[in-house]
Amino acid sequence: MNYDKIQKKLDGNMSIFDKEIDRTKSKSDKWDKYKDQDIIPMWVADMDFEAPKEVIEAIKTRADHGVFGYTPLDDETLDAFVDFVKRHYDWEIKKEWILFSYGVVISMNFTCKAVNSKDVIINTPIYPHFYKAPKNAGSSTIEVPMIEKENRWCVDFEEFEKSITENCKLFMLCNPHNPGGTVFTKEELEKFADIAKKHDLIVCSDEIHADLILNPKAKHIPIASLNEDIAQRSITLLAPSKTFNIAGLKNSFVIIPNDSLRRAYKAQMRGLVDDPNIFASVATRSAYKECDYWLEELRRYLSENLKTVQDFVDKNPKLKLLSQDATFLAWIDTKGLNHENPYQLFLDFGVGLSEGEPFGDKNFVRLNFGTTKKTLKEALKRMQKAIDSLG
Repeated sequence: MNYDKIQKKLDGNMSIFDKEIDRTKSKSDKWDKYKDQDIIPMWVADMDFEAPKEVIEAIKTRADHGVFGYTPLDDETLDAFVDFVKRHYDWEIKKEWILFSYGVVISMNFTCKAVNSKDVIINTPIYPHFYKAPKNAGSSTIEVPMIEKENRWCVDFEEFEKSITENCKLFMLCNPHNPGGTVFTKEELEKFADIAKKHDLIVCSDEIHADLILNPKAKHIPIASLNEDIAQRSITLLAPSKTFNIAGLKNSFVIIPNDSLRRAYKAQMRGLVDDPNIFASVATRSAYKECDYWLEELRRYLSENLKTVQDFVDKNPKLKLLSQDATFLAWIDTKGLNHENPYQLFLDFGVGLSEGEPFGDKNFVRLNFGTTKKTLKEALKRMQKAIDSLG
């Protein structure tokens, strides 16, 4: 970790992530949802932090050139991505395996259409687009509930395998899991891989939160890196968007080692996905080459925020939050409140969370703690008032 770089960016004892930024006039989806209302938005997975200074400077430098013609995805950006993946996950990927995409959600939809499986198996609760993408492709979803085990969201592998139908050729994995925050262990991933081989499944692995591991005992392992068989039946989705808070630049990567599967995927993209935005490329290149130090500090800050959220839940016995390995999204169980609409309860007291129902359980809310400590503490203060109002 480059502590010297971080120290130059700190103001006294404040973290670079303590800086309060007014986003209300920036055309932000997150902040415009409750425009002109006294509501703190803590819903969509969009952090309230400035991107790394190197990324901002790279964009400014390119903008100063003044000419913004068609620009292909360049080798330097691909090399930066390949090096980042090798450096962080010890996974050697070839540039010819990589396809550009505007976002992971788009890639999920292309995947469902490319594989063309009548049934798609998923572990629930899960990010809403895991339900939507198969539906958009005319597929049905097989929903296998995750289970609580040793204070962690886990998969019941026996139930998972029993649920696979003859018409199921696609498993959509979310690792790290959104919203549960689980980082699957090597042993768990090997079980997924063995089941996929046995039932001849393609595995689409959404690993967009891979860089945001908060539990020092957890380690992200790309499922495609386990062995050659799973690599040849895998579609891995990665992006700099969550990691470096640049989702608005619309840049992500699809890694498909299998040639025929990659051709099928590209056929779905044809005429719909072109070259990346100029600024997306320069930002991505800078982030992957120069900003590991920033990512280290971000993880530290988010870990502290997660502890703040966990402490809040612990002092409210009617709430529950299982141990979380990754992401800046807390999946909070509100069943103990006995309230028919926990989202509305907290909204009435000025906190806009994500409703649990689109993820698969209306008794939960998802809280985005990717914000400043000051904002987080104010939001939790309001949530406490909401809970206290129930008597």
